[in-house]
Amino acid sequence: MQATFFEKHGGPEVLQYGELKEPVAGPGEVLVSVKACAMNHLDIWVRQGLPGIQIPMPHILGTDVSGVVLEVGKGVKLFKKGDRVIASPGQLPLHAAEGFEARDSYSPEFQVLGLQTQGGYAEKVSIPERWLLPVSEKYTFDEWASFPLAALTAYHMLVTRAQVRPGETVLVHAAGSGIGSMAIQIAKFLGATVLTTVGDFKKVSRAKKLGADEVIQYKTEDFSEKARKLTGGRGVDVVFEHIGPETWSKNLTSLARGGRMVTCGATSGPKTEMDIRPFFSKQLSILGSYVGSFAELHAVLALVEKGVVLPVIDEVFPLKDAAKAHEHMEARKNFGKIILKP
Repeated sequence: MQATFFEKHGGPEVLQYGELKEPVAGPGEVLVSVKACAMNHLDIWVRQGLPGIQIPMPHILGTDVSGVVLEVGKGVKLFKKGDRVIASPGQLPLHAAEGFEARDSYSPEFQVLGLQTQGGYAEKVSIPERWLLPVSEKYTFDEWASFPLAALTAYHMLVTRAQVRPGETVLVHAAGSGIGSMAIQIAKFLGATVLTTVGDFKKVSRAKKLGADEVIQYKTEDFSEKARKLTGGRGVDVVFEHIGPETWSKNLTSLARGGRMVTCGATSGPKTEMDIRPFFSKQLSILGSYVGSFAELHAVLALVEKGVVLPVIDEVFPLKDAAKAHEHMEARKNFGKIILKP
């Protein structure tokens, strides 16, 4: 089986393309022929190395998998050869209590495809039947691969954690990122006014096409000042944060009294300093967020099937050029998802 993998942490240059042992469909598992695998910033963090997280080596990245069932293992009842499927980004043992409460990622046994397990940067991947979902022919495999992690995480952040209500104002960072492009659409569906940031004027029209009411070019404008100006000095109700120290302090000054910031990432670094006084004087909240549950993924796919949330694809790379795709993402050149095709 051909795959892109790495044997040590580092920059894009550690990614290799070559032959690895083919996975098999064990009991309760399904062997999937990967037709497309979307990139996430998580892939970069895993490639660079995440403190405290052990991963199998050589390691295959890739959380967002779409493909066709090749064969099924013993006991599999829900799928058959030829079925079109996508994989759930998160997985946990069937006995985990959190799964029964739709709080999957709160479990210490929760795992992410392509992080603790081997992922989809390959021709084939074996996945437990429980964590596959059938998909229609409404979208191409490239388009189906663009949804799972970004749309699920954005849904979990906005719906479950921040509990965005109609009439509120949401500031979404980085409209051109995969998660930003999903968050704009979901926030509009929830009835919010959406402000978003971009680093390139060429991305302004695309952000508005997704539903953004106002687009702030953060390289030429102070996004916090502009957000307050656009809200008549009040500030926004929710900041959708995934950047880190580069935006952190200004996020807090962007918030209205009683506002909340929900965060799922740190693309600009893991540490920041902040003035804690606004937290009590303005009664602010910071909400951490991780991957949504399998139940939430069902809700997301319902929105996708209805056309409420649409695919946003930037560029498609051959799997053998995964290193170039990583460089493209790290340079922040993309608007939407980057797709790898075996």
